[in-house]
Amino acid sequence: MYAGRSRAIIERSLIALRSSTWVPIATGFVEPVLYLLAFGYGMGELIGNVTLGDKTIDYTVFIAPGLLATSAMNGAIYDSTWNVFFKLNESKLYQGMLATPLGPLDVALGEIIWALFRGLSYAIAFLAIAAPLGLVPSFSAVLAIPAAVFIAFGFASFGMAITSYFKTYQQMGMINIVVLPLFLFSGSLYPISVYPDWLEFLIQLMPSWHGIELVRNVWFGDLDSGTLLHISYFVVMIICGLYLTTRRLRDLFMR
Repeated sequence: MYAGRSRAIIERSLIALRSSTWVPIATGFVEPVLYLLAFGYGMGELIGNVTLGDKTIDYTVFIAPGLLATSAMNGAIYDSTWNVFFKLNESKLYQGMLATPLGPLDVALGEIIWALFRGLSYAIAFLAIAAPLGLVPSFSAVLAIPAAVFIAFGFASFGMAITSYFKTYQQMGMINIVVLPLFLFSGSLYPISVYPDWLEFLIQLMPSWHGIELVRNVWFGDLDSGTLLHISYFVVMIICGLYLTTRRLRDLFMR
């Protein structure tokens, strides 16, 4: 199951990155910045201020942490779905890995930790853009970086497990069908209080909402019991995702 050699997977991914294009990673960083410019400085001029709890804040400041959270989510999902799908079904890379002393948990942890690198890089880059623009109201916003890594961990662990069930690129298209609503309706661009109570309750069950709220809490320094709830949600998500991924890889390649 686990041989303590997940580092080998990370080293292999680093070598592959050095010999490939940086365009996919750059695209993942540029996308939230474009959303920030289009919605924050475009629509934001029409919307004005947003009420968040007992605070009234500028709309651009409101969406900044939501965009950081979704960029970490999207980066982790891309790495743990499309890249994993190729290694599973095209290059057959995992079959070769599991023919070595590596165990399923080594492969799962290595791939997921590599996906965290993308979430981490997006968070740092976005924060470096947001700070000079005056969109960081609290020093505690630096905690958005580990929060983004935590979010990426949760989505990557589940993304890899789900991808192991897909056999065709047409099936992989379902990923986009799920990811876009997660971005649009989970509170990244507006408070979910605009929804009816029943829909607001359903959205609060979604991991994207917990991720956005976690980053937003640390962004504004609102660390309370709600923050602990969001963290607990992702702890459970990570544990379940790792279990499902490890079990799935074992069932596929170690019968």
